[in-house]
Amino acid sequence: MQPPPHPDRRERRIGYASACAVLALWTGFLVFSRMSVRQDFTAWDVAALRYAGSFMVALPLVLWLGLPRLPPRRVAALVASASFGFPLLAYLGFGMAPAAHGGVLMPGTLPFMTAALGAVVLAEDWTRRRLLSLGVVALGIALLALDTFGAHPGAWRGDLLFLAAGASWAVYTVLVRLWGIGAMPATLLLALVPAPLYLPVWWLLLPSNLHAVPLGAAAFQFVWQGAFATVLAGFLFTRAVAAIGAARTTTITALTPALAALAAWPLLGEALGLAGLAGVAMVSAGMILGVVTPRRR
Repeated sequence: MQPPPHPDRRERRIGYASACAVLALWTGFLVFSRMSVRQDFTAWDVAALRYAGSFMVALPLVLWLGLPRLPPRRVAALVASASFGFPLLAYLGFGMAPAAHGGVLMPGTLPFMTAALGAVVLAEDWTRRRLLSLGVVALGIALLALDTFGAHPGAWRGDLLFLAAGASWAVYTVLVRLWGIGAMPATLLLALVPAPLYLPVWWLLLPSNLHAVPLGAAAFQFVWQGAFATVLAGFLFTRAVAAIGAARTTTITALTPALAALAAWPLLGEALGLAGLAGVAMVSAGMILGVVTPRRR
């Protein structure tokens, strides 16, 4: 009978598994959010389905675990960055730019934004290996951008929104690490608070086309955006950050633009050329370089 794994080793395995699951969920978030634009949703409709869905999933968890207890200022900072800043800016961006742009400019730039904030706020070191990894990722992202950005000359407005969305999530990532907030309290917070604040405003003031969308499409976005992209992805991301750190977590999720670009090809008809395929390979290589620890002799 084999002895149980060392706690630190087990924690790292959990962290890597969580980060890889987030990678798959974020890829789906990018593709399905872009798909929602083609199904006549407004960005405000998709956000409403996200908040309503996550609220419904979180309610039974709150009855079981209780309400998360955090200082009001920390609640406001986390909700503003992760619950409102990231998804609202992303959904608006998808109405102006293709999925590949969102993949490049949100999770693709997240390692760099997180590393910069982490150096300032958390005093995290920049090792040579980490710099090399980020350099390879940057080259791959540049190739993806070269391949996809020229075909959509009017998408720059959406690109700016994507950058702002990525910066919002970077702030959340560093704050969770700085304050040592657990995965479940953070997830419940992000799932519970937005709905009561946003849904009345959406119902009364914001443009909506939800009545014209097929019920199946609305139900899918309700479940995906609420349960998977918010609750499950939020929990796993925060768990990964706690286990392996913000730097390695965001390096793994930097593979998202490559996967999203590949998935958008058959699903959305947004094809990749040779430069884009080379970018996919470079981002993958940079991710591997950043997370694989060399063996010591």
